[in-house]
Order: sequence, then structure tokens, then C-alpha cells
Amino acid sequence: MIVVDAGHGGNDPGTSGNGIIEKNYTLDISRYMVNRFNELGVPVTLTRDSDETLTPEERVSRILNAYGDSPEVVVISNHLNAGGGDGAEAIYALRNTDTLSRIILEEIAKEGQNIRKWYQRRLPSDTSKDYYFIHRNTGQTEPVIVEYGFVDNANDAEKIRNNWQDYAEAVVRAVALYKGMPYDKGIEEGYYVVERGDTLWGIAKKFNVGVAELKELNNMTTNTIAVGQSLKIPGYVPPEQAKTTYVVQRGDSLYSIATAYNTTVDELMKLNNLTSPSLSIGQVLNIPSPTEPIPTPVPSDNTYMVISGDSLWSIANRFGVTVGEIRNLNNLQSDTLEVGQVLIIPITQPTLPSATTTYTVVSGDNLYSIANRFDVTIDEIRDLNNLTSNNLSIGQTLLIPGVPIATPSDTTKYIVKRGDSLYSIAGRYRTTPEELIRMNNLSSSLLSIGQELTVPAVGSAEPPGQIYVVRSGDSLWSIANKFGTTVNDLRIANNLTIDLLSIGQIIQIP
Repeated sequence: MIVVDAGHGGNDPGTSGNGIIEKNYTLDISRYMVNRFNELGVPVTLTRDSDETLTPEERVSRILNAYGDSPEVVVISNHLNAGGGDGAEAIYALRNTDTLSRIILEEIAKEGQNIRKWYQRRLPSDTSKDYYFIHRNTGQTEPVIVEYGFVDNANDAEKIRNNWQDYAEAVVRAVALYKGMPYDKGIEEGYYVVERGDTLWGIAKKFNVGVAELKELNNMTTNTIAVGQSLKIPGYVPPEQAKTTYVVQRGDSLYSIATAYNTTVDELMKLNNLTSPSLSIGQVLNIPSPTEPIPTPVPSDNTYMVISGDSLWSIANRFGVTVGEIRNLNNLQSDTLEVGQVLIIPITQPTLPSATTTYTVVSGDNLYSIANRFDVTIDEIRDLNNLTSNNLSIGQTLLIPGVPIATPSDTTKYIVKRGDSLYSIAGRYRTTPEELIRMNNLSSSLLSIGQELTVPAVGSAEPPGQIYVVRSGDSLWSIANKFGTTVNDLRIANNLTIDLLSIGQIIQIP
């Protein structure tokens, strides 16, 4: 849930210089962000959508009334700077960590703007409080003031005029990275969005340009790129005219790749100047044109990519097959798995019964988190419930499509552990707190350590994940990235109400 705040407005023009009036640009930037978050299916609200005068009290009221006073709500307050200086700044609240501000400035830097600092500012008369009302009076939300540059600096003013959309897109990208939300800007004319497995060299080769040209055009000082990053492409070549490449995966051979792309081993060896048929994981191969690229040239009955914490036993249970069947189909010589390994899953596994079920919206919910929790898409929930917007209200009942049905023959037992709640257990087993109460004849939602609960067997194919001990510098975002999960899943698994961590704290990894 995002609230985008267009700074100043109406009788309060903000700062000005070099032909720029702050209130006009903050509104343009904010409108751009709202459109982009809407495209990504993220609940978003704008504090002002016109040249309107807002008092601090009115602005705060609109922020808190948008999605409630919740730490799940991110507030982006857009501003321009003045007073001698150059570059972008980000200011975060005393109650929050610097993670989001840091990511925002890192992403803006990728668009060519200088970066000054991210910081907090305290009220001189009471240093326990924030200096800015947008931090001080907005409850538990996570507000960040973003200053994109100095309008009284001619160079910065020129950058703002020419690049404000790129800076706004950088903030959208940063919020998506921070919240673990899907980010897909798509390929526009002259742009390419970095995908998993991409390298700068591979992208340069795909579009027939040089690495040096790519770096110069995108103001890059290193070869490091990030998934979701938008790169400008010199002399853009449309995808259908670009040379097809393939990144070698575990289990690939020249024969299997040649078969998948309707070519021959000899043609692949000749095009790639190979002297032997040996391949290495991550190697980039050119594919003869014309072809219809197949993303994963492995048998298509069903595949699964191993993630942290997986075992053959947990994967077999998840798909309703045996360990022996997976071993035999993948020619495994041992039960050891590696993160990223692709396994072929037998297609004869039984299908879990499916139907719609109901879910009652609670504080902090949004369509993205609910869809993620039940392993469905936002569009499926929208269509089934005839929703015309992403807005939800607490207590609203939603139909959830295709959720496995729990019956007496497909239930198991779960022993309550320290930190568990009905909400976290329901999330782990793809059900709802209300369903757990019904299945266990509970009179309240209170649980006790050691209590035995009946839970659906579906969704419980793998035992509770590993644990992680928090170290200096850790954040929920960095831990989620490390283990290939999301910040929201970590919150649910650990029954967290705030994102603050302490050194030595034990975190369950879902």
C-alpha cells in the first residue's frame, strides 16, 4: 500500500529557480508514480491530484485515511531542493531503518543523478521527535521525503527538466525491490528491463552494441546490474530482430538445446566457436536464426526450481509423488540438491481438489499480499469478486479461486511453537485463521506453546523453514533477498508487527 504525496501546491508553490516551480514538478512526478503503481497492481493513493492548497493537518489526514495507520503503508513525499548544492537526498523517520531511503537513492543514481545522502532529522526542541511533520505525525507508516535535486543549481535544474520521469521510475523500482513486489516495466522503445540471469555482456550482445556504449549511455561505473533495472539501449534493436541467446542451465547438453531450438549440434558449435561439446552452467550460447526461443529447453511435463531449504522429500510431498520417482526421472545419483537446480516432476501426480473459499480482509492486507499468500494472481481475485479497483476494506469477504479443500483425509497435526499465531500458521498452510478455528473447535484465537492443532495437509509439504540469527546490518529486506523469499512472508512467519530487528534475534525462514 503506497501513498504518494505531491509536496506543496496551491498557495504554497515551494521553491523555485531556473524556470522550475516545485509544486508543478512534484505533482507531475507523483502522478507518474501513481500510474506506474496502478500498472503493477499495487494499491496506491495520491494526496493531491491538482494545484490544491493543503495544510499539514489535511495532508497527514489524507495519508492516514488512505490505508490506515500501519507500518505496511509506504509514504513517498516528493520535493525539490534549493539553497546551494546538487544531487538527490532522502530523509526517513526516526522509527524506520535507512533501507528504503538507501535503495531509492541507489536507483536514482542509476539514472545519472548525483547522490548526496540519506538521513534523519530531529526536532531541535525535542530530539526524540522528527523534524518534519510528514515523519512526526504519520503514525506507524513508513514515510520518506525524496528531494530530486536543487532548482537553484543550473545543472541540477536541467537534469530535473529532462529526467524527472526516469527519477520517478527509479523510486517506483526501489519501492518494488524493498517490498518484494513484482516489477515489470516492460520493453519500451529504446529500453530493456534486466531479467534474472542477464549480464551486461549478454545484453550488449543481444542488442548488437558494445558494453562500453551501454555503460556510457546509462552512466554506469561498474558492470553490476540488478533484476528489474531499466537500461537505455544505444541504437535500439526490436526484440524480434535481435539475435537469440540462451543461458546454459544445470542438466543441459548441446543435443538437448539443439533439439529445443530446432537446430543441430554442429550449427551450435560453429556459431559459438566451440571446440568441444562441453558446456558450463551460466554459459551464454548464440542460437541460429530464425527460431522460436523456448525459455527452458527441458522436458515439458513439469519442472521445479530448487530453493533454499528444499529437500527431495519436501518436493516429492509437495507434488504428490515419491522421492524414487523424482530420482529416476532426473537421473540423480544422490539426494543432495543445489539452490537453482531444475528438477523434472512426473506428470502423473494426483491433483489436489480445488474450489473457491472465502477470506476476510484484515488490517494491513492488500490484493498483492492476499494473492501471494494463496498462490493465485491479483487478476484472478479481481475477476472472481467483480472488483473494479484495488481498494479493500477491513472485514470485506473475498472469494479465493482454486484454494485446496481440507478434508479429514488430507489433514495433519501441527504443534504450536513460540511466536506462532493463527495468522502465521494459516499462511504457512494456505488456509485462513477462521478455517483453523473451525477445524479445531477453538473458542478464541489464543494459542499456547505445545498445543496440537489440526491443519490442512495441502501447503504443508515442506516442514517449517530454517532459522536465521540476525546480525549487525541485517534488515528484513536483506534477509528476504538472501533466502529467496519476501518481506511480507517473513513478517507472517515470525508474527512481526514492525520491521525493526535486534542483533541475535532468531528469524524463521519460510
